Amino acid sequence: MTAFSSEKGPLRPSRRMVLAGFSSAALVALTGCGGESGATAPASGAASGAAADFGTLEVQLSWLKNAEFAGEYFADSKGYYKDAGFSAVNLIAGGPGGASAETMVLSGKALVGTSSPVGVAPVVLNEGAPLKIIGSTYQKNPFTIVSLAANSITAPDDLVGKKIGVQAGVNETLFDALLEVNKIDASKVTKVPVQYDPQPLLNGDVEGFFAYLTNEVLTLELGGHKTAVLPFADNGLPFIAESFVVTEESIKDKRPELKAFLAATIKGWKDALADPEESARLAVEVYGKELGLTMAKEKGQAEAQNTKLIATPETDSNGLFTVSKELMDKNIEILKLAGYDTTADAIFDLSLLDEVYAENPDLK
Repeated sequence: MTAFSSEKGPLRPSRRMVLAGFSSAALVALTGCGGESGATAPASGAASGAAADFGTLEVQLSWLKNAEFAGEYFADSKGYYKDAGFSAVNLIAGGPGGASAETMVLSGKALVGTSSPVGVAPVVLNEGAPLKIIGSTYQKNPFTIVSLAANSITAPDDLVGKKIGVQAGVNETLFDALLEVNKIDASKVTKVPVQYDPQPLLNGDVEGFFAYLTNEVLTLELGGHKTAVLPFADNGLPFIAESFVVTEESIKDKRPELKAFLAATIKGWKDALADPEESARLAVEVYGKELGLTMAKEKGQAEAQNTKLIATPETDSNGLFTVSKELMDKNIEILKLAGYDTTADAIFDLSLLDEVYAENPDLK
């Protein structure tokens, strides 16, 4: 995504980690880059005999194999998936021009994919795809406008009179939505076309830059630059991300497998939340070992997503991956803003997660 390293990609127009855009024209497959598709580490500590035999677990990740998927790495490497009844695990990395999570799930090439409500809804409404979201790792999305401390932009009104570097395509659509939802006159903000390297911010060509809290912001800070941020999730666009999408048929016919996946992945993410350093090591040395990742960046990403995106008071009370009715309603409002008139029931089915926690209260 940027000139810094292969870690830098999350804002490419091909990105599908969080969403597929706010308009039909912007609904491109955002699948992420790089990584060895389908490679996993050998599971260790697996039980000698699982109660079920679900075969191979195929999971389509939304991006390259960095610390973003630390919970899945723990669940695989510590044998949680094998204990749950899966004989093998295939974590499929996203890549530029690759198939979207929705396509992989609909084709049967993956049992589960990671996407978001604004990635799933257009496929459901426009194509009649029988898909549902059954849980979400990120309770908040990581989009932000990053600025240097000297030109601190921390509130929507701070955008007025500023030059903001925005990438074409989905990111521009998102930025326009940020202005709209905060009633900012677009004519009073200068959008400057940029690529995915925040160098224009350092050069002074722009005063703000469309970025990721868990990516460009960290890169700038690791480079010794003090930053300020304007998170989209806290300023009118609170859509969730890294949501688990499956087919309605799987919910009906493969319910045990899906519940086993959820339970094992919850265990993995509990470990990831407790150990960001090991999360980084698994990304750098094992799952993303061919990507040239760095420990400092991946540990920073793990810490940032743990504290800013994944763990919230609601997940502390209700359990990881749960989505409250209030949060679902907010996401439906965003979809309607984008022109997708739908309901929570059409996009979400959290009944499996409810059953998982009812049957395994210790997972909370």
